[in-house]
Amino acid sequence: MKKFTIIAAILITITGYLFYSCNRLKPAPEKAIAQTLIAQVDSFAQTRNNLLAAVKNNHVNEKRVQSLFLDARLAFKKFEWAVEFFDPQNSRFVNGPPVQEIEIMSGQVFEPAGLQVIEGMLFPKYDPTKKSEIIRQLNLLQTGIDRYKSHFKFIDILDWQVFDATKQEVFRVLSLGISGFDNPLTLKSMHESAMALRNVQRNITLYADGDEAEKMNGKFNAACSYLERHPDFNSFDRARFITQYGNPLTISITELEKKLNLHIITYNYLLNQGAKTMFDKDAFNINSYAPSQSSYVTEKKVALGRVLFADPILSGEGNRSCQSCHQPDKAFTDGLVKNTIINTNKLLKRNTPTLINTALQPGQFYDLRAITLEDQASAVVGNKDEMHGSMLMSAEKLWQNKNYRRLFSDAFPVKTRKNIDTLEVMNAIGSYVRSLTLLNSRFDDYMRGNKTAMNQEEINGFNLFMGKAKCGTCHYMPLFNGSFPPQYAIIESEVIGVPKTLAEKEIDPDMGRYETLHVNAFKHAFKISTVRNAARTAPYMHNGVFTTLKQVMDFYNKGGGAGLGYKVDNQTLAADKLNLTDKESEEVIAFIKSLDSKTGI
Repeated sequence: MKKFTIIAAILITITGYLFYSCNRLKPAPEKAIAQTLIAQVDSFAQTRNNLLAAVKNNHVNEKRVQSLFLDARLAFKKFEWAVEFFDPQNSRFVNGPPVQEIEIMSGQVFEPAGLQVIEGMLFPKYDPTKKSEIIRQLNLLQTGIDRYKSHFKFIDILDWQVFDATKQEVFRVLSLGISGFDNPLTLKSMHESAMALRNVQRNITLYADGDEAEKMNGKFNAACSYLERHPDFNSFDRARFITQYGNPLTISITELEKKLNLHIITYNYLLNQGAKTMFDKDAFNINSYAPSQSSYVTEKKVALGRVLFADPILSGEGNRSCQSCHQPDKAFTDGLVKNTIINTNKLLKRNTPTLINTALQPGQFYDLRAITLEDQASAVVGNKDEMHGSMLMSAEKLWQNKNYRRLFSDAFPVKTRKNIDTLEVMNAIGSYVRSLTLLNSRFDDYMRGNKTAMNQEEINGFNLFMGKAKCGTCHYMPLFNGSFPPQYAIIESEVIGVPKTLAEKEIDPDMGRYETLHVNAFKHAFKISTVRNAARTAPYMHNGVFTTLKQVMDFYNKGGGAGLGYKVDNQTLAADKLNLTDKESEEVIAFIKSLDSKTGI
């Protein structure tokens, strides 16, 4: 008996040793992921080499180079989740939009580069006159590949970063991938999105065990299968895919991360790290673009800002308030083509935009000349045409008012208050505008699970908006403005060739962003405004030229100004016709109406 006891003890010891050894030798998930990423970058490099060799051939085979390009795109999608998170600046020149990139602070101009630029020279037909440029672009691509390899070789990847990056990739697929944002000519969106999700699956399931892994794999397999079974770009049901397949994926990733109780480093992004879907009621952080933590919204700041917003005391002669132009009952617009210069009958330069949800964009005004809402408030008050006032003088006048002195003391507690600071005035107004964040439309209800919130015409319109109509490649879901998802670090502007009047066939002379930054690409460029509440904020465009959504749809359907024959050398909107039928245009308009916020301000 003693002999058997000794043998059993030895076996237990050996088993324990083997178990310990196997687990000790098994790489941690993040280490395995790092090794896989290096291998995937190498694979991408090989597809790039194959394409380069085919293009350099004396007799280029069009079908072959197109096929090799698509191979490269798929190879990139395998590790897109990681490089867009860890090295977005480099990725901008590997798979960014084919337009100039302008560094706002320095004014430095970066020429477009990467896969999207190459796509334009290979599709729909290979352009032999661009052979040398394709070769140059492929050589530039190698620079990006080298940077990726260096990054993943020397930079540690942490568990919480894997969860953030993979969830962001699912968000990227939902907001950009299935809209055709980065493959506008090939439109292989569903196939490429499936490849991206397969690799998210491969990495995130390393953290799941048993039944949990099986459930997670089941959800990813179902999502990828749906994409692969419905590859046609125009007929793809995006509403169904997002609600039935996309949202469950990000919910599962979030819940797994919470269960693992990982040490998470938080950061101040617009899209909250803890958001289970892009449509959660608290998914977006209204304080994200505030100047500092001390500028964050409080109830007392909002209450003070609401009073200031409606008080003409901020204007030079005390006869115009912020609310004079941004009227709550008109979705914080004024319903006019353009309002008037203060104390005159002359028109202001631009149309009055809505303030609803402006807290969700990292730039203000049509020309994006202000970074924060505080900057915007100061600029409007000090503008001689708009309010012809002064923040400094306003602060002095407010200090003389006992009621305001009390309100400011409550909202901005200081020990020995002797005055009202101009920054406090600006922040109070900014806080009120941040409180005007309303992501509570019928569309939001639908995406949160209420299948009766939208009718079939509106659902069709959403699918067109995100597909054939190409609206979603500029007005990014779910905010439907130009804030670029899923990190929302920048907001984009476009040159679309807005006409001066409906009768004249020439572009509006307003130079837009060019007036603040003299870069040719910015001539006639304006912020991509939100489509939310558009049904309530006519007239449209920076100059108010269009009075109905039907006119707006007709303008885009014909390819913007360039498509209509106007001279717009730098138009960023594709000049090709969309070929939307009247019924399809009406469906898009019906969808836009579903984006109206519910009252409650």
